Amino acid sequence: MSVKKEPSGRRSVQMEFEVPGTPEEVWQAIATGPGISSWFVPAEFEEQGGKPVAMKLNFGPGMEPRSKVTAWDPPRMFATEADGWAPGSPPLANEWTIEARGGGVCILRIVQSLFASTDDWDNQLEAAKSGLPGFLRTLRIYLTHFRGQRSAMMKWMAPVAGTEAEAWETLTRALGLKDMSVGQRGTAPAGVPAFSGVVEYLTQNPNDALLRLDKPGPGVAALGTFNMGGPSMVALNFYLYGDQAAGTVARETPHWEAWFQKRFPMPTEPSKSE
Repeated sequence: MSVKKEPSGRRSVQMEFEVPGTPEEVWQAIATGPGISSWFVPAEFEEQGGKPVAMKLNFGPGMEPRSKVTAWDPPRMFATEADGWAPGSPPLANEWTIEARGGGVCILRIVQSLFASTDDWDNQLEAAKSGLPGFLRTLRIYLTHFRGQRSAMMKWMAPVAGTEAEAWETLTRALGLKDMSVGQRGTAPAGVPAFSGVVEYLTQNPNDALLRLDKPGPGVAALGTFNMGGPSMVALNFYLYGDQAAGTVARETPHWEAWFQKRFPMPTEPSKSE
């Protein structure tokens, strides 16, 4: 992965992603709280005088980064700046630009940058860039099939023993998706809550899959495994769409919570008694 380095000290990475929709429709999906929540993580914008001044994302308890909005030009571009991921690291800036193309599609351009005099923080940019493509593929499915619909989310993440490959096999086998390929329909085996859909995307190393769902309701299931220096992790996110999405999430969450805890129980702390 190439980090662009400039004499000023600015270091940046850039990616481009094609998505369907008009600039106004894409803007609603990437620059509003409900829109971002439909394909990424729960998000909200703070406003002053009717203008966004900050964006807050919710990755889970204790992981709620807040970014200052530094530029706002709807439906063309907005930019944010947030604290770095490690103590003493420089702020990380993000710029999102929408460019209309023919055929009813837009190019979404994301530039992530920071200022530094050494290579010590380049891994921040590399990590930020490597984590986005899976979410952007969910955005593409959302804009293709569910554009503008209300959304609700269920998500789980847990550490597991073994390698990422072993964790991936455990997760896909449990969901009845082992050895599936793009275009095939997957249906939950016995013992798994209601779950079926068509595989839209599938890759290994990294291990990621996206299914366009019809059960438990219209939406997208995103599953994957990863490792950030500790134990291997499994992740399962459901993005459900339509007027019934919130009710479906309320009904199905207890079933999936029980299943996930049974299949991937949180490790217990070792006894402190001697």
